[in-house]
Amino acid sequence: MKYLISLILGIVVGVVVFCAAYYYNPMVGRSSLSPLAVEQSGVSNLSYSATPAGMILITNDGESTIKPHPAKVAELWEPSINQSEIMVTAFTDSRGLPAGVGIKMSTPSTDTDLVKSKILVDSVWHVFLPGRGTFGIYQQEDYFAYIRDVVIPARRNASDAWRGAWSRMMTDGPSAHGTARVIGLSGEFDGVQSEAVETLNARAYSSMQGPISMTGTLSIKMPTQSASAE
Repeated sequence: MKYLISLILGIVVGVVVFCAAYYYNPMVGRSSLSPLAVEQSGVSNLSYSATPAGMILITNDGESTIKPHPAKVAELWEPSINQSEIMVTAFTDSRGLPAGVGIKMSTPSTDTDLVKSKILVDSVWHVFLPGRGTFGIYQQEDYFAYIRDVVIPARRNASDAWRGAWSRMMTDGPSAHGTARVIGLSGEFDGVQSEAVETLNARAYSSMQGPISMTGTLSIKMPTQSASAE
C-alpha cells in the first residue's frame, strides 16, 4: 500500500510541477519585437478601441464574456459560425485623426497546440481608408499570453478584474517570420502585397464584461507612396 501511495503522490507532484513550469515558463508567450519595428519608413499605424463599448459593432454567439454590441445586433448562433466573432471599428492614424473603418472576422484555429503553448485564432481584416482604397489582412493570432497574463488573473482575483500594463504582438503568421499577409483590393492599394502585425495594449479587464481599457494597433508596411498615412 505504501508503494501505491508513493506512486500516486509522485504522479500528483509531477503533474503539479509540469503545470507550474508550463504556466510560468518565461520563454513562452512573452512580448516579442515586431518584425516591422526595425523598418525605417513605410510603416503605417492604425489604432482602434478594443473594448466592446468603443467599437461600432461586435457580435458573437451571445454567450461569450464579451456581449454583442449594440444590444440588438444579430448573434452568430448558427452551428457553422457560433465560435466566430465579427467586429466593426473605427481607425485613427498616428496623429489621432480619423483614418478609416475596419471589419474583423475571427474564428478559433485548428492549428492550436497547447503542448506548444499556442492558442491560435484565424482572423481576417477588411480595411477601408476613405479617399485611398481598401485592403485585406489575413493572420493567425496567438492568445496564449493574453489568456495567461490577463484573463486568468482576472478570474482568480476576488474582484473578478485585472488592472495593469500589458502589451503584446498578437500576430503569429502565416508568414515564416511571424507577420500577417496584406492584399491590396482597390484604390492606391490595388495589387499591393505586403505584411502587417497587430498588437494589443491592455490596462483593465473584467471577467464579467471583457476588456475595459484596451487598444489595438495594426502596423502595415506600405509602398513608399502610401506611407503618407502616418
